[in-house]
Amino acid sequence: MRPVGPTRAPAPLWDIATPPRPGRIRGVGMAGFRALAPVDLDVVPYPAVTVALDLGDPPLAVDDATGRRTHGSVVVGLAPGGVRGHGSAITCLQLRLAPPVAHRILGAASELGGTVVGLDQLWGRDATRTEERLRAASSWDERFAIAEAALLRRYTDGRPVDPEIAFAWDQLVTHRGSVRIERIAAEIGWSRKRLWSRFQAQTGLGPKHAARLVRFDDAAHRLAAGHSAARVAADTGYTDQSHLHRDIRTFTGTTPTTLAAAPWLTVDPTAWPTTGPDGDRP
Repeated sequence: MRPVGPTRAPAPLWDIATPPRPGRIRGVGMAGFRALAPVDLDVVPYPAVTVALDLGDPPLAVDDATGRRTHGSVVVGLAPGGVRGHGSAITCLQLRLAPPVAHRILGAASELGGTVVGLDQLWGRDATRTEERLRAASSWDERFAIAEAALLRRYTDGRPVDPEIAFAWDQLVTHRGSVRIERIAAEIGWSRKRLWSRFQAQTGLGPKHAARLVRFDDAAHRLAAGHSAARVAADTGYTDQSHLHRDIRTFTGTTPTTLAAAPWLTVDPTAWPTTGPDGDRP
């Protein structure tokens, strides 16, 4: 999840913790967050399924595009629209799961495109037990170990995506969204129609929409790094600056200037410092 607001908030708004070493599951990012001030921010898309394990009091509140509010630990699917997070004392352990991993761990990737659901709807009582253990932990390092153990259990028991879909996702991330879907289909020996259908079923998005999401994320980070919209458009494969503006408007409802000043983009490289082909970039 990446909150976006109209002005840049100071970095101390968030107290952030990250694991001391890479995790054992490729395509999983993890970080702990504690808000040092009340939070009321829009959430814009990110090329991963986000799980927020809520450890705060009062609980985290997340509104979806229909205005429906979910409290506590939540799962936010790919490319959500109109999602907003609220909290006066947010503390959470946030996971980013690359879609092939999310399919295996959550078991409902095809139903998570753009949606927000309570974690208990997917994990049942295991969600409550995991949350209780996290709350009882004395350090973030202990919480990271508890979360990874829970993920490993489900990863081991879960059904993997087709290797062709995992390869297709890797290609989208490797090329930062600027790769033709027909080329990927040809490389794996599938028809475009079959790739489209299987990709949608196992990730929750069509491959073209997923490619747009990956490219948008690349552009968002470049804007936050201080590059001009014209340069970002040229460097990330957009037809022109107007094309970039339209994509940002579609994904966030804001402008490049507003997106570049998003508080979350300031801390994002700190929160997610190491990556692999399935996860975040440094």
